[in-house]
Amino acid sequence: MAARELPVIVRYALELFAPLGTLRVRAMFGGWGFYCDDLFFAIVAGDILYLKADGQSAATFEAVGGHPFRVEYKNGRSETMNYWTVPEEAMESGSEMLPWARAALAAAARARKPAKKLRASEPPGR
Repeated sequence: MAARELPVIVRYALELFAPLGTLRVRAMFGGWGFYCDDLFFAIVAGDILYLKADGQSAATFEAVGGHPFRVEYKNGRSETMNYWTVPEEAMESGSEMLPWARAALAAAARARKPAKKLRASEPPGR
């Protein structure tokens, strides 16, 4: 099976995020998910880019007119997720995007669950 072609917005976002580190993108749930050094920090859904936020950073996205990502289910239920749109200027250049992308990476790092610690008597792999 041929690989799915990346939409223009996904290719462009990869260019904007290039200075951040090792990037990868994967198709998911009809959209696209972005990883940087294994941190899931952004999504594209419906040709709109959303960056990860949390309790520490969501107000900053909201203050500049950002909107949260909202999932609409077939049964009519909807759910808001902690991914936010960025200001239009951020979409115009990598230098404008970097502070927003770094904030998203920081939120993703804070959300990462700590690795389970092994007890001294517990062998690896258990």
